[in-house]
Amino acid sequence: MALGLKGTIGLFVIFLIVLIGPFKIRAIEHNLEVFLFICGVLAMTISGFVELAGTETGWRLEIIEEALTAPLKIGEIYGIPIGIVQIVLVVGLIIYKWHVPIHKAIRRMTDALSLKVMAFILIAVLGLVSSVISAILAAIILVEMVNAMPLSRKFKIDLTVIACFSIGLGAALTPLGEPLSTIAVSKLSGEPYYAGFDYLIKLLGIYIFPGILAYGFIGMFFLGKANLKDPVMIGEDYNETLKDVIMRAVKVYVFIMALVLLGDGFKPIIFEYFTQVPSTILFWVNMVSAILDNATLAAAEIGPALTELQIKSALVGLLIAGGMLIPGNIPNIISASKLGITSKEWASIGVPLGLVSMSIYFLILFVIEPIL
Repeated sequence: MALGLKGTIGLFVIFLIVLIGPFKIRAIEHNLEVFLFICGVLAMTISGFVELAGTETGWRLEIIEEALTAPLKIGEIYGIPIGIVQIVLVVGLIIYKWHVPIHKAIRRMTDALSLKVMAFILIAVLGLVSSVISAILAAIILVEMVNAMPLSRKFKIDLTVIACFSIGLGAALTPLGEPLSTIAVSKLSGEPYYAGFDYLIKLLGIYIFPGILAYGFIGMFFLGKANLKDPVMIGEDYNETLKDVIMRAVKVYVFIMALVLLGDGFKPIIFEYFTQVPSTILFWVNMVSAILDNATLAAAEIGPALTELQIKSALVGLLIAGGMLIPGNIPNIISASKLGITSKEWASIGVPLGLVSMSIYFLILFVIEPIL
C-alpha cells in the first residue's frame, strides 16, 4: 500500500483536531455533532487521495449510503427498519408523554433502596443485560433512571460515565449488543474459530463479568461520597419540550453519520499502522477508540489469522477505551446528549477510570495469564 506523506500528515492532523478540539474550544464542545461531521467529511476527502491495497477509499456511493442509513437501521422487526434514531425518538416521546408517573416510580424505588444500592443495580444490571436488549436501549433506560434520581449534577455525571463503561463491556457478549460484537463474530465465523452466537461469551465472559461487577462497586463508592457530602439532594424536574426530544434524535443522527465518515476516512492509517503492531502495543493503541467508532477498528484488526490472545487483547482494549470519551461508544453519545454532559465533564472521570481499567486488564492478559 502506498500511503503518501501528505495524506498521512493530513489524516493525523484531523485525528489530533478531533482529539483536542472539544477540550480547547468552547464552540466545538457545544456543537460536537457538527464538528465531528465536518472532520469526517475532511477525513473522507483526504483519504480519497490515498491508495489502500484491496480496499476502496474516499467518497463513494456505498459509504454515503451507509452514513445516511446507519443511524436508521441496525436491524428489522417484521420488515420495519429499527435504528438508533428511531429508538431514541420513540422512547423520548414516551417519556415526554408519561414522564410524571415514570419519574415518580423511579423516585419511589430510590426511596425504598439506598442510593448506593440503586447505583450498583443500575450499573451491574444494565451492563449484564445490554448484550440482550442492546447497548442503545440500556443507555436510554440509564439516563432516565439517573435523571430522576435525587442527585446533584456532578454525581449524575459520575454515575452515568461509570454505567456506560459497564454497558459498553456487557454489550460485547453477544452479536445483539452492539456493532463491534456483530462484526467480530462475523469475521471469525469460519476457520479456525467457527464463531457462533455464544463465542464472545466464552472468550470474554471471564473478563467482562468481573469488570461489570467491579464498576458496580465503584459506582457504590462514588454514591457513598455523595451521601456524605450532600445529604439533601433534589432530583431535577423534567423540563424537556417536544422540540428538545426531536432535536436530540437529530443530533444522534448527525453523530452516527460523523462516526461512519471518520471511521472510513481514517482507514488508511488504521490499516497501515494500527494492524501492524504487536498485541501488547495494540492494546494501548486501541485507546483511539475513545474518539473513533470501535466497530471500524474491530473490522480492521480482527480476523481468523489472529491468535486467541490477540483477539482478546484487541477487543478488550477497544471496549474499555470506548468509555473514556463521548464519541467512543453509542451509550456515551446517547447519555451525554440527554443529560447535557460536556466533553470535559465526561473526560474528567472517563479518562482516569479508563486508564486504570486498561492497566488492570493489561496485567491480567499479558502478565498474570502467561504465568498461570
